[in-house]
Amino acid sequence: YVIVNNCSTDGSLEVAQRYAAQDPRIKVHNNTTFLSVVDNFNNAFSLVCSVGKYIKVVGADDWLYPTCIAEMVRVAVDHPTVGMVSSYVVAGSRVGFDGLLYPSTFVKGRDACRRYLLEDIAAFGGPSASLLRSSVVKGRMPFYKVGNYHGDTEAYLDLLSEHDFGFVHQVLSYPRKGEESRTTHFLRRVNSYVVANVETLIRYGPRYLTEAELDRRLRQAWHEYYQFLADCVIKASKRELWDYHRERLRSLGTSINRVKLTRYVLSAIVDRVLNPKRTVEGIARILLRRPYQPAA
Repeated sequence: YVIVNNCSTDGSLEVAQRYAAQDPRIKVHNNTTFLSVVDNFNNAFSLVCSVGKYIKVVGADDWLYPTCIAEMVRVAVDHPTVGMVSSYVVAGSRVGFDGLLYPSTFVKGRDACRRYLLEDIAAFGGPSASLLRSSVVKGRMPFYKVGNYHGDTEAYLDLLSEHDFGFVHQVLSYPRKGEESRTTHFLRRVNSYVVANVETLIRYGPRYLTEAELDRRLRQAWHEYYQFLADCVIKASKRELWDYHRERLRSLGTSINRVKLTRYVLSAIVDRVLNPKRTVEGIARILLRRPYQPAA
């Protein structure tokens, strides 16, 4: 076990050091400066990728079920060409990564990526849900792309271009979701996922999809993205959200098309006028989601 302490202030370092003093298998690495979530994962990978045959990450907020490591290693051992193994996860009360038909424990890497890009079948993603072959990670450092909160997905799409994919049809991990997680809360606040879909298709679609398949999927992704942006205009979303999306599009060498956005905004307004019942129901759902705030 390598426990990476990223400048915690809640006594976590002392707890980790106490366990390390009792068990020589436990090592503690104390970061001297605070690292972003992506940089810290890459830092952790660099510390362990030469130690053993496999790497199993577990985020400080996440849980592994008791048989997680054993079940994942078994699949990796049975299939030497597999570069990563994943499984079902429970996020809140929902089971995720459930798109593969049972009992597909082995999938060609290219096929897994095609299903992800073409059919939205997500069977991988999230550090705590994955087991990685150390030799694969070692040859791809930094493993996660710096500056991209969704760099884990891109790293897996890169990895699976040369290695195959293993899967365990059991719930083996629990990634915590919620506002307590600062990064997750930020990504939800700016809805990073909708632009990440566009980014992923632009970067990896040409590698895994035919020209016609990519064109169809990109048109769909851009349509959904501009629907989202139009909704943000109508809701007068905060600058934080717009700054994030401008920066992500800038990284792709493009920007928000104002003429196109205007058309989507007008279409959204017309839709709200012609469908007042749905509009009122949407407003009600937003109000019901807000926590009760007592009067001062």
